[in-house]
Amino acid sequence: MVLQGKVALVTGAGRGIGQAIALRLAEDGADVAVADIDYDTAEQTGIAVRELGRRAAAIQADMGSVADIDRTLHETVRELGRIDILVNNAGVTQHMRFLEIGEEDWDRIHAINAKGAFFCMQKAAREMIRQGQGGRIINIASIAGKGYVGSSNAAYAASKGAVIAMTYMAAHALGGDDINVNAICPGITDTSMRQSIVARRSQELDTPIEELQRRIRESVPIGRTNEPADIAAMAGFLAGPGARNITGQTFNVDGGLVMH
Repeated sequence: MVLQGKVALVTGAGRGIGQAIALRLAEDGADVAVADIDYDTAEQTGIAVRELGRRAAAIQADMGSVADIDRTLHETVRELGRIDILVNNAGVTQHMRFLEIGEEDWDRIHAINAKGAFFCMQKAAREMIRQGQGGRIINIASIAGKGYVGSSNAAYAASKGAVIAMTYMAAHALGGDDINVNAICPGITDTSMRQSIVARRSQELDTPIEELQRRIRESVPIGRTNEPADIAAMAGFLAGPGARNITGQTFNVDGGLVMH
């Protein structure tokens, strides 16, 4: 229970990686505010957190809206008393070829993945500074932001590159307030979002999904793709006492797809 007495806010926590992280932090003792654009999934994660004996607040919010981000931070503090850990996980993408990306696609991806991540960091940091006890910010970026060419699209890759750059800048700006800022860069991870991307590629390539999945696994040096729990394990470490002197870093969890 290394996080007992701490309060975490996890965005995009209704399913997939965000849900796994919310449950991992709860297992480690944290109370968790679960934010998601879909309230029903947020509440389901909240129920699972409560079943682990922790307090939870389910919040419906669009992380592309600064007004919703403001409300999310306010509700987190109102319901759970404080915020010690922010996990910026909310993100969107879809499979698009380079020449298919339109202005609306670009704007929506960057509104959530980049702008939303920045303002969540900024507003959570202000609350952490007000509390005067430091904090942890964990951004979920992607190996796409480090040049992995198997990304779903160029706009997504650019948005995750922005998250990595903002992680460095925030770590420098907030270190004096004892706020650690790091990023996790997942590789290929088995989520519903990933499944939809693979399904579209399967149609485009006229290749059975099972065959495409086999090729994907074989492309990973370690021979397997991620489960959401793999990302949650790294988030749990970065939120815990063992990472107290780690800041401004990006950690690949990808089975060796990108080795830097």
